Amino acid sequence: MKDTVAALLSEALQSIITARDADISAPKIQVETTRDAAHGDLASNIALASAKLLKMPPRELAQAICEALPENTIIDRTDIAGPGFINFFLSKDSQGAALLQVLREGEKFGHSDTGAGRKVQVEFVSANPTGPLHVGHGRGAAVGDSLARILDACGWEVVREFYYNDAGAQINNLALSVQARCKGLSPQDEGWPEDGYRGEYIAELAQAYLAGESVEASDKSVTAAGNGDDLDAIREFAVAWLRREQDLDLQSFGVSFDVFFLESSLYESGEVATTVERLVDSGNTYTNDDALWLRTTDFGDDKDRVMRKKDGGYTYFLPDVAYHLNKWRRGFERVINEQGADHHSTVTRVRAGLQALGEGIPKGWPEYVLHQMVTVMRDGEEVKLSKRAGSYLTLRDLIGEVGRDATRYFLVARSPNSQLTFDIDLALSQSNDNPVFYIQYAHARVCSVRRKFIEEGLSVELDLETLALERLVEPQEIEVLKQLARFPEIVARAGTSAEPQQIANYLRELAGEFHAYYNAHKVLIEDAELRSARLALTTAVGQVISNGLTLLGVSAPESM
Repeated sequence: MKDTVAALLSEALQSIITARDADISAPKIQVETTRDAAHGDLASNIALASAKLLKMPPRELAQAICEALPENTIIDRTDIAGPGFINFFLSKDSQGAALLQVLREGEKFGHSDTGAGRKVQVEFVSANPTGPLHVGHGRGAAVGDSLARILDACGWEVVREFYYNDAGAQINNLALSVQARCKGLSPQDEGWPEDGYRGEYIAELAQAYLAGESVEASDKSVTAAGNGDDLDAIREFAVAWLRREQDLDLQSFGVSFDVFFLESSLYESGEVATTVERLVDSGNTYTNDDALWLRTTDFGDDKDRVMRKKDGGYTYFLPDVAYHLNKWRRGFERVINEQGADHHSTVTRVRAGLQALGEGIPKGWPEYVLHQMVTVMRDGEEVKLSKRAGSYLTLRDLIGEVGRDATRYFLVARSPNSQLTFDIDLALSQSNDNPVFYIQYAHARVCSVRRKFIEEGLSVELDLETLALERLVEPQEIEVLKQLARFPEIVARAGTSAEPQQIANYLRELAGEFHAYYNAHKVLIEDAELRSARLALTTAVGQVISNGLTLLGVSAPESM
C-alpha cells in the first residue's frame, strides 16, 4: 500500500513540476505508517521536502499535491497537518483488496521480488568446533536463519554459510584435552592441560575415539585411530565429532546450511598467503619490530593492525580478510555476518583490510548483525551451567526445557543489539503474557472456526468474486484488515534492515487485534453474506500468521 500511495504522490508531484516548468528532480518520496489512527493510515512529508525546490510554502504545496492526485480507489481522503504533512485515510476498497490478495496468494503473501535474484550470503553461528553450542549460538542461529528465510521471501538468492574456525590454539587445546581424557586424567588431576576444556563431552569424545568410532561430518568421514599418543589423529577426530554434534543440534533447531567453510582451507589453498602478497603490493603495509602491519587507519580504523607476528604466525585479522575476499569473489552483492557482540572490534578492521586490497569492494561491505548476550532465568534465578558442557548452558538444554518453537521465537523477538533475558517460566506458560503462545493460539482459533463450519455442514471454500467485504464495518474488523495489509511492507523492511524481530513484533500485534475481534464478534452467524465475509477475514488472519511464523522457523499449530 505504501508503494501504491508513493506512486500516486510521484505522479501528482511531477504534474506540478511540469506545470511550473521547474527544472528540478523530485526528491525521494517517503510514505510512513501513522502512529495515531486519528491522523490517518499513512503519511508523507513530500511537501516539506519539495517546498524549497518549487519555491512554494509547504502547506500550499501539500494542498496542490492533494488536488493533483490521480483518480484511484485506494485513498478515501487526505488531510494536511502541521507545517505540511499529508495524511492519507485509506478506503474500504483498499483494505478489502489486501484481504483478497492474502486469499489469492496464500503462503506466498508477503513475498516480493525486491531482491531481484541478486546473491546474498548470510553467515551465522560459525561456532568453533570445540564444544556444544551454547545459548548465545542459539540466538545467532535463530536470528541468522530467520533473516535468511526473510531474504529468500524478498526475492534474494540466499546462501547460508557456516565458517568453521578449525585452526589455531583453541583446536590444539581441544586435542590436548581429549588426549588427557584418553590417558585417564580428569580436570582435577595434575597434568591436565592449563587451558583444557572441562565439560563431560570431552570424556564422551575420548571414549568414542578409543573405541574406534566413525563420524560422518558435513563434508567427510573420519574413523578414530584409537591411539592416545597420536595427537594429530585425536585432533582430526575431535573436530569431526564436535562438528557432527553441532550439526545435530542445529537440525533439531530447524537450521540448515548450504556451505560449510573451513578456515584451514584458506591456508591449504594459499589464499591467506596470496592476500598478504596483495596487501604488501598495494603499498598499504609496513614492518615494525619484526611484525608486518597494515595501515588500517587510512581506511577508518582507530589504529593500524598487525597481520603477521614476529614469530611468523598470522593474527585472526588476516584470515578474516582472506575469507571475505573469497566471499566477494564468489559474487555476493550483499554479505551479512550474524555474530556475537564480541566480534564488534573486527567490523572496522575487516572492512579496512578489504578496502586496502583495491578490489572495488564497497566501504560498508560486509554488513554485520551483532547479537548481545542471553541471560536464562528460571524461578527468578539465572541458569548458567550444564553438566555436559561444564561451564555454560547449552542450546540443547534450552530446547529440551521449552521446545523449539518457544526457543526460536524468544531468541529472535528482540533486536539483536539488545541484551536478552530468556525467562523459562514465561516460555512454558500458556497465557497471554507468553508471546509465542499468544500468536500460535490465534492461529489455532482460526483453525477451530473452520472446523466448526465443517461440523455445521457449511463450506469453508470461499468465492472471492462474490464476497461482500463491504459488510466488514466493525472497528475491530477494520483494525484487522489494516494489520493484514501491512504484512508485505513489514517483510520487505525486515529484509532491507536485517531485523527479523520486526516480523515477531508484527505477529504479536496481529494476534492481539484478532483476539480482540474474536472475543467481540461471532463468525458463525445466520447472516450468510456477513458470515462468509467474516470467514474470509478469519482465514486470512490464519494465513498471515502462518506465513510470518514460517519466516521465523516457528510452527503454526491447528489446535492447542
